[in-house]
Amino acid sequence: MRRPQAHRSPLGRLLAALPLAALGWASLSAAAMAGTDTGAKGAQIYCYMRSSGNNHEVSWKAAYATVKRQSASMFKTSPEHAAVMITEAVVADPGKFPDCGKYLGDLYVKAVVKAEESEKTAEPHPDAKRAAEANGASSSNRYAY
Repeated sequence: MRRPQAHRSPLGRLLAALPLAALGWASLSAAAMAGTDTGAKGAQIYCYMRSSGNNHEVSWKAAYATVKRQSASMFKTSPEHAAVMITEAVVADPGKFPDCGKYLGDLYVKAVVKAEESEKTAEPHPDAKRAAEANGASSSNRYAY
């Protein structure tokens, strides 16, 4: 009489799961490789357009559209992540993207401006204000001693 499959040994279950695990790992590495390839495609478009005389906005929109559409991820690629992917591709193979390094900073200008604006609008902590007032320093120069 045969034993029901529900009573298989732990080793049997493990051996049955190995092909599925291998398939999962293979698909993960393929997705990681596709992400690298997608970043390189975005970098190629961005760098080519910039070196051809296009401004940042036009070049960025074309490169980001490519990265978004060709990404293997289930989730939408954020603009910040796409900029990082393009930067990594250029830095990994600068010979493939000649003179593109001078354009990479433009990918991060909005992030820097946004951070500076949030610093300006952020209210200092009430304890820091009181300590500055007690020391006679203005609240804009809180580290002046």
